[in-house]
Amino acid sequence: MPDTKPILLTGASGNLGRMLTKELAAAGYTLRLTDIVPFPDPLPKGASFVKADLTESLAIVRLAEGCGTILHFGGVSVERPFEEVAGPNLHGLYHIYEAARMFGARVVFASSNHSIGFHERPQGNQGKLDADCAFRPDGYYGLSKVYGELLGRMYWDKHGVENVNIRIGSCFPKPINKRMLATWLSYADLARLITRTIEAERVGHCVVWGASKNPDTFWAEDHRDRLGWAPEDTAEDFRAEVGEIVSGDAVEERYQGGGYCSIEYSRKGGFSPRDQFDLE
Repeated sequence: MPDTKPILLTGASGNLGRMLTKELAAAGYTLRLTDIVPFPDPLPKGASFVKADLTESLAIVRLAEGCGTILHFGGVSVERPFEEVAGPNLHGLYHIYEAARMFGARVVFASSNHSIGFHERPQGNQGKLDADCAFRPDGYYGLSKVYGELLGRMYWDKHGVENVNIRIGSCFPKPINKRMLATWLSYADLARLITRTIEAERVGHCVVWGASKNPDTFWAEDHRDRLGWAPEDTAEDFRAEVGEIVSGDAVEERYQGGGYCSIEYSRKGGFSPRDQFDLE
């Protein structure tokens, strides 16, 4: 049964926000939608929209009042200069957590694989990452996701604010290259995952790899059992179509974050060191 408390969805006007709005409204949830730009679609039954900036704390507090869950998909969603990322992704997330603390809401944070993007891609089943792996962000965007996960950790430890951190891989209608055979998350799997983050009885502070049931996955253990979620779709269905599509960029193809690792990459003398040489 849908939660009777309203759900606040930030970033509602983005691709994932629009998809989740459609799916959650159809399931009977009451939605409060917000974004810095207008919502481009007709509002479904049970949904309202308020244009708001994440950096305006009072606006976020007003939107969150009475909500049981905050689905935080807002903020800068691609690699940008630090000053562009800092406002919505750092200050804005603080406002989200303060509002959750005030009203006893659960936070579902759209984290990213770019929080761990400078880990090398595993070879077969060797070297796959568990959810408690070291953070290795691949840019300012990924760094902001590290901050978001650690903020959730602190708010759980200090204030008891439950939060689910979804390290989204590549959430698109279908994978477009070989890397995405490992990282792809279908829209349907994301929608089912979000439903479980809302409905699960207790989650504490947990981290889930946001990927479908992909044999080539880079990732292993996480906390999905707390949610009762398992992906149903697989990128394997697209192997014949995209399995040979690579970038030709050595940095992009070496690391899990792909092209984000190559942006402004200026390291001299080759690649970022493997873990055992990190203190060189």
